[in-house]
Amino acid sequence: MPNIGFRILPMPARPAKKLVKALSAMVTAHLSDNMNRLVAGGSALQPMHRGGKLCGPALTVKVAPGDNLMVHKAIDIAAPGDVIVVDAGGVVTQAIIGDIMSSLAEKRGVAGLVIYGAIRDSAEIASRRFPVYACGVTHRGPYKNGPGEINAPIAIDGMVVLPGDIIVGDEDGIVAVPLAHAEEVLALARDQLAKETAILKSIAAGKADRRWVDEALRQRGCKF
Repeated sequence: MPNIGFRILPMPARPAKKLVKALSAMVTAHLSDNMNRLVAGGSALQPMHRGGKLCGPALTVKVAPGDNLMVHKAIDIAAPGDVIVVDAGGVVTQAIIGDIMSSLAEKRGVAGLVIYGAIRDSAEIASRRFPVYACGVTHRGPYKNGPGEINAPIAIDGMVVLPGDIIVGDEDGIVAVPLAHAEEVLALARDQLAKETAILKSIAAGKADRRWVDEALRQRGCKF
């Protein structure tokens, strides 16, 4: 019988490093827009670090709120470049990680930590560029009793994450790009980047075309 609640499942195939590098050059807004804004984390997940970009395959962890036993195990087994993504229920009464665990993860080559819950030692984490995203801060420490699972599907702040999905994080938040659609989403995001770059150049030159606003209002029956 499977011991549901205490399982370490195998990691599926990781994305090619070339694909991860290409996605790391994209902003989360463009990736989210080109997945119709349905598969991105909400505003609860905020960057707690000094501004380093996050990108890598998700090593998912599901824990009981306030317990980090399986997060310790995830740090021990993560491959270099993995992003440890922890579903702690969004509860902020106990910190899931702090300075020691984030330092250990960085030393082991983990690309970053996403905690759907709280952290502590926020000043130390904020002083470094090692990516850490979380919902809040508390000095209260975690329990180490379990249960927990690694490489199971999770949901964090409205975003479903499967192990191996590509996590991208910047100053605006977190997005999970499904591995099966990553190449397509990357191509669409690149197209949007080119279009928005052209728009910004036209604004700088004083030639922005705003006719679309009136046209959109006319189509909706607005009188002016």
